[in-house]
Amino acid sequence: MKVLIGIDNSPSSETLLDAVVNRVWPAQTRFCVLNIVNLQRFERLPALIEDATREGRRLVQEGVKKLADAGYEAFAQTSPGHPRSDISCFAKEWGADLILVGSHGHGAVGRFLLGSVAQGVLRTAPCSVEIVRTPSPSPSRRPMKVLLATDGSEFSLAAARVIASQPWPPDTIFKVLSVQELVIVGNQMEAASLSAIYPATLLEELTTQSEGQAKSAIETARDILRGAGLMLHDGDPMPLGEPRAVILDTAKNWGADLIVVGSHGRRGLDRFLLGSVTEAIAVHAPCSVRVVRAPQQTKKDRHSTAGNSVR
Repeated sequence: MKVLIGIDNSPSSETLLDAVVNRVWPAQTRFCVLNIVNLQRFERLPALIEDATREGRRLVQEGVKKLADAGYEAFAQTSPGHPRSDISCFAKEWGADLILVGSHGHGAVGRFLLGSVAQGVLRTAPCSVEIVRTPSPSPSRRPMKVLLATDGSEFSLAAARVIASQPWPPDTIFKVLSVQELVIVGNQMEAASLSAIYPATLLEELTTQSEGQAKSAIETARDILRGAGLMLHDGDPMPLGEPRAVILDTAKNWGADLIVVGSHGRRGLDRFLLGSVTEAIAVHAPCSVRVVRAPQQTKKDRHSTAGNSVR
């Protein structure tokens, strides 16, 4: 497994590195610690680019040392550019399976900063992306609470399979959630119009269909996780409501350490769908969020001989 860690000089990057060293990873996982020196910050002060690049080298070297001390294989990379796009570009060239980036906080300013880099990575990454908000609880690797949100689509199934294929701390528990979406009307007149056009039997049929789809989605995901020997939470819910709000509320009330969701694609309309639900969860979640993209064929690794040097 190849994991790309995008860092800067913010406290969130320290949190990110702590999470990495305290997480359980597949055998032979290789890490790249990457810093993109943001050229936009130095458009009027080009003389500072060299200093910023030197600082970037120091940051990634310290990150690699931290990983090496924990027994992981890692190398460092730094270059000038634009983090929103260049992190994803490097991930594609290197053939990364997962990109890890930090979140700058939960408030309005934090969400704005998240949108500046992490949201750009979410929209352009060729692989799965995890936004890390909190480190793993301790070096002892205590059990985690992982919430899998599924709609039964191929993308959600890919997320379940990724969970099933990776190691987790002992006694980690997994909750599977599927939301039954409600038909939302803007006002009473619109509601009356719907009642006149669509008979109550049809609305009841739609509700029953939604319930059936949610139940099927949960059962399928549970079968995948159960097949991997993972511990499942009893009574996984199928609540009615708006998916974004329900998923976020469930994660908060349950005390989830990680939310896992599937991505609905990488371009065009799929980008809009990503922004509509998945991105909202990534931005507002009270915990870390992993957006899973199904494994795909990648170009030959151009950095296989990069070694451990910093460019």
